Amino acid sequence: MLRRRLNRLLGRDERRVDSRTVYVGLQSSPDSEGFIPPKFCDNRIVSSKYTVWNFLPKNLFEQFRRIANFYFLIIFLVQVIVDTPTSPVTSGLPLFFVITVTAIKQGYEDWLRHKADNEVNKYLVTVLEDGQRIQKESEKIKVGDVVEVEEDETFPCDLILLQSSRDDDTCFVTTASLDGESNHKTHYTVPDTEKNLQSLSATIECEQPQPDLYKFAGRMHIYTNNQEPVLRSLGPENLLLKGATLKNTQKISGVAIYTGMETKMALNYQGKSQKRSVVEKSINAFLLVYLFILVSKALVCTTLKYVWQSKPGQDEPWYNEKTQREKDTNLYLKMFTDFLSFMVLFNFIIPVSMYVTVEMQKFLGSFFITWDKDFFDNEIKEGALVNTSDLNEELGQVEYVFTDKTGTLTQNNMEFIECCIDGFQYKHRDASSELDGFCVTDGPVSKLQQKAGREKEELFLRALCLCHTVQVKESTEQCPDQVDGLCNQLDGLGIDGPLSQPQEQRGFIASSPDEIALVMGAMKYGFTFLGLESKTMKILNRNNDVERYELLHVLNFDPVRRRMSVIVRSSSGDTLLFCKGADSSIFPRVKQEEVERIRLHVERNATEGYRTLCVAYRILSAGEYAQADAGLRDARLALQDREEKLMAVYNQVETGMSLIGATAVEDRLQEEAAETMEALQGAGMKVWVLTGDKMETAKSTCYACRLFQKSTELLELTVRTLDDEVRRREEKLHELLLEYHKKAVQDAPPIKAGVTRSWSSACQDYGFIVDGASLSMILNSSPDSRNSHYKNLFLQICQNCTAVLCCRMAPLQKAQIVKMVKNSKGNPITLSIGDGANDVSMILEAHVGIGIKGKEGRQAVRNSDYALPKLKHLKKLLLAHGHLYYVRIAHLVQYFFYKNLCFILPQFLYQFFCGYSQQPLYDAAYLTMYNICFTSMPILAYSLLEQHISIEVLLDNATLYREIAKNAMLRWRPFLYWTVLGLFHGLLFFFGVCFLFQNPALQDNGQVFGNWSYGTIVFTVLVFTVTLKLALDTRHWTWINHFVIWGSLAFYVFFSFFWGGIIWPFLGQQRLYFVFANMLSSVSAWLVIILLILLSLLPEILLVVFRKARGPHSRQKELVDSSVGGVPSPRSSARPLLMRTFSDESSTVT
Repeated sequence: MLRRRLNRLLGRDERRVDSRTVYVGLQSSPDSEGFIPPKFCDNRIVSSKYTVWNFLPKNLFEQFRRIANFYFLIIFLVQVIVDTPTSPVTSGLPLFFVITVTAIKQGYEDWLRHKADNEVNKYLVTVLEDGQRIQKESEKIKVGDVVEVEEDETFPCDLILLQSSRDDDTCFVTTASLDGESNHKTHYTVPDTEKNLQSLSATIECEQPQPDLYKFAGRMHIYTNNQEPVLRSLGPENLLLKGATLKNTQKISGVAIYTGMETKMALNYQGKSQKRSVVEKSINAFLLVYLFILVSKALVCTTLKYVWQSKPGQDEPWYNEKTQREKDTNLYLKMFTDFLSFMVLFNFIIPVSMYVTVEMQKFLGSFFITWDKDFFDNEIKEGALVNTSDLNEELGQVEYVFTDKTGTLTQNNMEFIECCIDGFQYKHRDASSELDGFCVTDGPVSKLQQKAGREKEELFLRALCLCHTVQVKESTEQCPDQVDGLCNQLDGLGIDGPLSQPQEQRGFIASSPDEIALVMGAMKYGFTFLGLESKTMKILNRNNDVERYELLHVLNFDPVRRRMSVIVRSSSGDTLLFCKGADSSIFPRVKQEEVERIRLHVERNATEGYRTLCVAYRILSAGEYAQADAGLRDARLALQDREEKLMAVYNQVETGMSLIGATAVEDRLQEEAAETMEALQGAGMKVWVLTGDKMETAKSTCYACRLFQKSTELLELTVRTLDDEVRRREEKLHELLLEYHKKAVQDAPPIKAGVTRSWSSACQDYGFIVDGASLSMILNSSPDSRNSHYKNLFLQICQNCTAVLCCRMAPLQKAQIVKMVKNSKGNPITLSIGDGANDVSMILEAHVGIGIKGKEGRQAVRNSDYALPKLKHLKKLLLAHGHLYYVRIAHLVQYFFYKNLCFILPQFLYQFFCGYSQQPLYDAAYLTMYNICFTSMPILAYSLLEQHISIEVLLDNATLYREIAKNAMLRWRPFLYWTVLGLFHGLLFFFGVCFLFQNPALQDNGQVFGNWSYGTIVFTVLVFTVTLKLALDTRHWTWINHFVIWGSLAFYVFFSFFWGGIIWPFLGQQRLYFVFANMLSSVSAWLVIILLILLSLLPEILLVVFRKARGPHSRQKELVDSSVGGVPSPRSSARPLLMRTFSDESSTVT
């Protein structure tokens, strides 16, 4: 008993068995003895990370896992334990500030998660218990409870649909929050369930929880009046998922089957992996360098201290004799504590406050994307969305762009263009146009039946009206008189005129926009779908007669078969199967003599960029239908391998069909899609299109988007090119890869990195096309075979092509492609952009994921790092925002290391003049506030507002993006420049003031300055120099820049007067009492401060004064002139941009 309880507690029972039994309404079945209700998890949803009790220890543990935080904790503990020259406050206060700010931010974010969880868990739902409807909190729902849900409410858990308010026992749901599909889906009640659910006695046997949204297998035993239980199959069409929303149905009732963290929504939730930007990696590398400098300084000072003390009289002078305890201390322990003391004294060279400033810059900088009015879309009344602010600078480093086609490059707004019936083209055009030589001005489209024959036409249009899962909205259904009148209008008017009116009056619901487009297309030719009632589909034909068909079975669409079918029975008793699907799926299953008449039209339509579907039918005999019906029913009752058994029956039924025709549906390009793709390629990015569409359609889209040009030579690696009767596919694959590699890689002239079509027109452009089947052979080849280098060959070919098209791709393959490129040599920065749930995998895999707020729901948006209303906004996001974000944060990082090196180098040099006694040069207040108050705000404002080049010029000259590619501003050369500059300024500060102090009488009264006056003068020069250095670097001045730069300097002066002008009772010793005021009373001090500041900034000032005179926008004009014809000027801005101050950049508009 104990073991059983432990197993149940640990969830092992469910791991051992493959199914679970659920008692509907928590009532035992008549044949059960000693009924013990099984225990399942409750319906609570937990997405939060912390609780009140574990927040503090867990958050502190996570924060101190960061190397920088842990390092400063150690320094703080050393200051507390060991007798160090500086107060523990100097490192403890900045560390406390960093930890507190981060904890508040993370605590607030988790509080929001708790709040969202409570809204879900405390939501009141209606549950049927003991014959009564009671309100119960969602978290208290148990498996087996019968739950009622009303229209526009979300389902609180996974339910099996038992009852619906609709007459046809169906309901409609949207699953946008689950799979991104915003279209309505139809679900069905379990047949033979009683209307009074209180008297229902039934058990459900189903599979254990698993995350696949589209798979479910179960069966329901219904017990009635001591008779044999009725057995009914359960599938995905009976399952209502938690998170989905009830639509177009007043009320439904269902039994809870999976609850809480066992629902499919919870099982599909995966936390986003932490994405780190390239700037973070550079910071860590620079930190190691400065840590080495810090340890070196401490070792040098410790060594020199003991060398100096080894001289006679130096170790124990007469005025500073050692105590007995000091004499008894172990020498090596004393050396170690001295080493730690020097580490503490110099530890400010590691800028802990930089992490806070970087976090604030990222967080506040993300608002500029949200506030950008150019990103606002009037159609959806929304702008851009930032889901993570940690990757702003990564937008300026993108090398590869992976984009979806449907809904991203195209609008996902399907419009019926034309159809082909029995080899004859029927094209819908304006009333004054001609169609294959037939003028259509004499009457409506319905009178063009002379081409393929009326019987074939009507059979094709019936197939379009019957082979779908489209439903008619309840609220827009009209009476028969209205419908007849409507169709009289349709029959008597021209083509375009009547369509807008019935489309507004008749609302259609479908799981795919393609299906609505086809039903609307049938309406253009005189056949109107009236809806489905009690398994009866009604059609209004050209003669205004209502045809009725009994819907027997729906053979649902799936991506493996790439087709769907319906089996219907006409009023005359004929049993018909109608099938539609991709040409590659339909052609092998029809009579081959019918294929050639249709194939030409399909290929032509695909070349023109249309989405094509082929339509076929078959008349089933009574015996064939009986066999298919029995096979389908048996397969649907199976708990194990249900999909495989159904697939076998589908394949058996869908053979020997007759091909009727094909349809062409247009999905138009997104606004400015071509211009955007051209700009991205001009910026040096490689664009890959990853789509599930067929090759011809996707290829024409690439031409329309200018990814492929007329001069582009296409290298094709698809099933078509691999088909060879003589050789095996692998041999053909190997041969093609070697051929393409020789052509695109070996024989190609060497070009500079990032150079693409626009400025390398002398070179041959290559485009690469690969399909999903060929990609599987490349990625899944066995590593021990001779084919193991397929992936390397493939990758090298792709990297040398201007654009790559991957068609017929599964979502997982999209992610595999992104991962392969991301992990290739050089670790290039990747960006994925898509709008549907099938794009989520590649969005999560890429360094930067962007979701389009399209028509396929918001799954991509929720899983993305950034969300945009339209594809055209990607151009400004990368070329302007990304460029500026990277330049700003790169300057911030280099500046922080520079100003801290300036800060601590005089402290190091001072040890050579004070006997290596660990005497601090600066007061503790200055040590603490240098990075927190005196120098933090100017660089924060710079990193938020700087525009070294105006946004308009950045957008007009995509080539500027290449100047900062591959982390150009955070490489070792710019880092070395800033380090040398910091060394120069630090040496100048210290020895400049030292030269001043050679004259001891610096005051009018003949008194001399002490060591604190020395340190204060150095510190004053330091603060003014590093702040004015930033002012010289600033190219885009706003009132905020003026306020923080001059305000910081004023605050330093005010604080120094205030701190040294009052006797503070809580201080044991006050080193700076009246030091600052006394210092400023000396003319010599004023002179040396001004002189040293000017000498430090002299190189910057000379560059500004003596460079070529320019107008206020001459830099922008030069950039525009230099990029005419796509050829950049050899005197580009790359060098000054990388080196330090953008000295060659002119001011932008302020």
